[in-house]
Amino acid sequence: MNAGFVEPAYGSRSLGDVVPAVAAALGSPLGALPSALTLPEASGYVVFLVDGLGQRLLERYAHAAPYLSEIAATPGTAGVPSTTATSLTSLGTGLTPGQHGLVGFTARVPGTDTLLNHLFWDQDVDPVEWQPHPTAFDHLSSAGVHVTAVNRRAFVNSGLTRSGHRGANFVGADNVAERLAGVLDAAGRSPSLTYVYDGDLDHTGHKHGIASREWLQELSAIDDAAERMREALPGSVRLVVVADHGMVDSPQSSRVDVDDRLQLRDGLALMGGEARFRHLYCRPGAVADVVTTWQEVLGDRASVLTRDEVIERGWLGPVESRVRARLGDVMVACHGDTAVVSTRDFAYENTLVGLHGSLTPDEMTIPIIVD
Repeated sequence: MNAGFVEPAYGSRSLGDVVPAVAAALGSPLGALPSALTLPEASGYVVFLVDGLGQRLLERYAHAAPYLSEIAATPGTAGVPSTTATSLTSLGTGLTPGQHGLVGFTARVPGTDTLLNHLFWDQDVDPVEWQPHPTAFDHLSSAGVHVTAVNRRAFVNSGLTRSGHRGANFVGADNVAERLAGVLDAAGRSPSLTYVYDGDLDHTGHKHGIASREWLQELSAIDDAAERMREALPGSVRLVVVADHGMVDSPQSSRVDVDDRLQLRDGLALMGGEARFRHLYCRPGAVADVVTTWQEVLGDRASVLTRDEVIERGWLGPVESRVRARLGDVMVACHGDTAVVSTRDFAYENTLVGLHGSLTPDEMTIPIIVD
């Protein structure tokens, strides 16, 4: 059962296809990163990524975003899992999760019983060794394109930035005015690609839930910022607005706490991933029993698959050997609004209202808006 899951459109309409498509539109195609996505020719592109702006959410709450909603969007997809660290790295590298290796919010460091948090980079792991491929930004910079990333100053040397966005000139911007100034300065060069990130909608959705008053107000503010950015940019520069994933609200009644169902811990050495897409790292010989137990407990609330089954489905794209050991022996993709939590290991995660990571349409489908 796939619960109406949306399969990732790698090579055509995935988030990882956006920068290769921009490169071709700038006249500097990346032969090593082919993409079937086509964008109009221009001397410069600004790629504005709004964290958490799913296509289905934009359609549902179009009244709060009149500018973005009036422009015909190409529906695209996130990769799997539909989560920020994975998606931002796919955008910056042009690679699938199975190639770049940032395969979730958290993933096991091979050979250890330790999880690496890909957002906070909380382990002594070299980002360039963890993700050794040249990025799409690297390729464009080498081709003579002016590549700039406009983002919060705190992210300048983060592990996530170094893994996925090296090759871009980093411009720190901690508010809307600084962000717009940084974008306009960078976009004044030709040819140019300017990447700009906004994480406030995702943060608001996690805290208050989608369709909350706070979330709708944030969506309106982002819509206004995007429109002002477009108005300020020269006509020779195209604006592309994309998202890294959408979101679903998961009420407490839809959550399965492994600390209340202790049989779910049988055979586990470590649990990672995130509440909507769990990586289960099993003790030797325990995979079959773990699959059986989790299927019995979750029933039709989730798809419980072995690593090989996930790889065969192509959810992660091609999976490199160095990445394989980071994947759970078993992976759990939640259906509907279900979440698998641990109040002991991931207490903060259980306080969040909006969640993402699985393959439902609300999480996977993203807009690709060109103006």
